[in-house]
Amino acid sequence: MPLTVPVGPKDHTQGPTDAPITLVEYGDFQCPSCGSAYTVVKKLQRHFGKRLRFVFRHFPLTDMHPMAEPAAEAAEYAATESEEKFWAMHDLLFENQQTLSTDLFADLAEELELDATKLEKAVHTHKFKSRIAADLESGDASGLTGTPTFYINGHQHKTAYDYTTLSEAIETAL
Repeated sequence: MPLTVPVGPKDHTQGPTDAPITLVEYGDFQCPSCGSAYTVVKKLQRHFGKRLRFVFRHFPLTDMHPMAEPAAEAAEYAATESEEKFWAMHDLLFENQQTLSTDLFADLAEELELDATKLEKAVHTHKFKSRIAADLESGDASGLTGTPTFYINGHQHKTAYDYTTLSEAIETAL
């Protein structure tokens, strides 16, 4: 199924907007498979460099992963400072996936020089729920059933998401 909501200015992106390849991931910070995919995406970014734009959209599977939505809220709080802080929080959340908690969010906030008290309040009050819901709705509209789900230039990547398979799919799209 195609990506129904095109990449736009509200998306979190890394890489040039005019890159010939746009890789979109719908992910969940607590999902073990997304944790594995995180390292694959990092390797793809290094390999393809400026030829790849990466987009991350939230798709927290809250029934299975109770800390996924609070983690997404923490990442969105970081984004209020800058897109760089979003990506730093994104990385730290995946790198600390096994210990996701409000205490961890506060520690990561301090590490990123963010206001931990404001982050805690944002998470507690679900300040960014509508932002996360927009990503969920766009994923639902595209027929997502799980995470991670990848799109390469708007087309769903339906096979494995290991480095070799994704790299070959990107090469084919180039």
